[in-house]
Amino acid sequence: MTACPHCACISPDGAQAHAVLASLGMDDIDAALSQGLLDGVPCPACNASCDALLATAREARQIALAARDRHRARAVRLQRRRTERDAARVPKASLAQVPALPAAAADVLARALAKARKPR
Repeated sequence: MTACPHCACISPDGAQAHAVLASLGMDDIDAALSQGLLDGVPCPACNASCDALLATAREARQIALAARDRHRARAVRLQRRRTERDAARVPKASLAQVPALPAAAADVLARALAKARKPR
């Protein structure tokens, strides 16, 4: 059984809340999260200030997690837009690169033009 680090309550029903409050007191957010900070189970025997501290820490962490999710979603959205924009910038095969006539026909035309250009 762990005593509350704030009000010295020793209720066995508040062991989880006491452990979370102890971790918060040491600025160990990771430990507080693993002990159930987001569950927000208050100690029934603690005073209101302990419950308020636990609720405030839980709300702050939820706000931070929501901000992280928004940031990640924005990064994914920006990457998708960047990929789409880059794909749109890739030049399509121009008509100059694609021969209009098959090779044999182009040869015949070139010989005919050369013959027509010869002085008579």
